[in-house]
Amino acid sequence: MDNTGSTGGFGHHRRKILPFEPSEGASVEELRKASRGKAAALNQHVLGYGAVAEAEWRSAGIADPDLTAMRRWRLERIRAQLRRLDYGGVLLYDPVNIRYATDTTNMQLWIAHNPIRYCFVSADGPVVLFDYFSCEHLSDHSGVVDEVRPAVPWLFLYSAELTEAKVRIWGDGVEDIVRECGRGSRRIAVDRLNHEGVAELARRGIEIFNGEEVMELARAIKSPDEILCMRRAIVSCEAAMAEMEAKLAPGISENELWAELHRGNIARGGEWIETRLLASGPRTNPWFQECSSRIIEAGDLVAFDTDLIGPYGYCADISRTWLAGDGRPSNDQRDLYRTAADQIAHNRELMQPGTTFRELVDRSVVPPGDCFPTRYGVLYHGVGLADEYPTLPHAPDWTDETPDGVLEPGMVLCVESYIGRLGGHEGVKIEEQVLITATGNEQLSAYPLDARLLAD
Repeated sequence: MDNTGSTGGFGHHRRKILPFEPSEGASVEELRKASRGKAAALNQHVLGYGAVAEAEWRSAGIADPDLTAMRRWRLERIRAQLRRLDYGGVLLYDPVNIRYATDTTNMQLWIAHNPIRYCFVSADGPVVLFDYFSCEHLSDHSGVVDEVRPAVPWLFLYSAELTEAKVRIWGDGVEDIVRECGRGSRRIAVDRLNHEGVAELARRGIEIFNGEEVMELARAIKSPDEILCMRRAIVSCEAAMAEMEAKLAPGISENELWAELHRGNIARGGEWIETRLLASGPRTNPWFQECSSRIIEAGDLVAFDTDLIGPYGYCADISRTWLAGDGRPSNDQRDLYRTAADQIAHNRELMQPGTTFRELVDRSVVPPGDCFPTRYGVLYHGVGLADEYPTLPHAPDWTDETPDGVLEPGMVLCVESYIGRLGGHEGVKIEEQVLITATGNEQLSAYPLDARLLAD
């Protein structure tokens, strides 16, 4: 159809879009304020996680976290590190770090590879969020963001051959905030920054230090309210796992099964899943096969790692291996499974406050003989809003470049096991999430292991 002669509309539509005129008695600024207020009141963080998730948390007996207290705790953790290191502030680009500092979100995965949104946390002064266009309402709930300013994007997507000029404008804004909020210091930490930004700040005499150190050490110890959030994220994850297991039957594809975990997470207000680690049958050995179109067959082992960012932005990082179908497992499947389960049980008991990382690793069980060459990359790793510090290798993999430290109450770590014979047919992946307490440890993940694979 030829619409070249049409006027005053698009295609079939003839309605004219009138020039914007504020309603009687209301200015543009008043309308903008009202619009921001409406959007803020309907923010996902204000609306909460819905009846399904809330009912599951009540059934599990998990109290409501005090989010106001949690946000203040997290902010003070950052500022304590800044004062310790004598930095005027930290410039954050990593969306997970911005979430930790402000408890705000905005297109988290898109922002992760399009560094547009950033935040400055001063050691003693305000928190200033530089947000995407017209997104001021996204931080009105937080209580810790003192000011929102427009972000200046200078990645090639936006700037092309004018990147250098755009970086100068961005640098003006950063220098202004350092001058206003940096206690007179030009020493700041930065977590992630492209080389153009590094060069621009250096040109202005702003010294840059490792913001990852600031943030990882801040995030390492969780408050009681953070633990409540994490417990809720794990309950939601395990509810989605149960829905996923109910769908596991010969004839379903790996992708279809994996989609159930995504659906269950999103339905409960979760955010994303970091990986695609689900494999079946011969694809379970070696590990790290990404989820595929393979059709699951009766008798297959099905192994997966949730890597799930759930409600409140907290990670539920749990691995399980299931037997597909109604048959009995083979002797080899049971042997692999028992070896993995025993490794996890032994190593978890070693996770005690005051234990050094090196002591923990040296006492830990590693995969035996023909399973060691296919071992998982780490024995333990921290977890919070994502995988976090520390990361601890198997004892034979410890080198002079492996950092040592001490387990402290409030840390949460995952204990890992992958057992599969080199050149073997299948493998088993198990992972548990564990809280270090004042007197020992508490396993936060509770999803049962496959009883058929544990049977003698």
